[in-house]
Amino acid sequence: MSALPNCPKCQSEYTYEDGNLFVCPECAHEWTLESVVETEEAAVVKDANGNVLQDGDTVSVIKDLKVKGSSNALKMGTRVKGIRLVDGDHNIDCKIDGFGAMQLKSEFVKKI
Repeated sequence: MSALPNCPKCQSEYTYEDGNLFVCPECAHEWTLESVVETEEAAVVKDANGNVLQDGDTVSVIKDLKVKGSSNALKMGTRVKGIRLVDGDHNIDCKIDGFGAMQLKSEFVKKI
């Protein structure tokens, strides 16, 4: 018996094959192997210089950024330690001293 992939949505192991689709009976998600490969390639997050970022990296802000709800700006050169990558427009989740928890776009940081 061939091993079928787990559901990419809920990680269920009870998937089955229906023609060229894989189906999850628990969450009703349907997918193809090609769609899983495309989303994994699209999930690569790169900084302003094209370096691949990973969870836990340390980055530096490359330009002054206005912070909503604050009169202060995030200054160029600010170091951010222990980033966490998330999905969405602002794809870096982090804590910055003096500002607290916030999200940044990867295009405004460089890997240190």
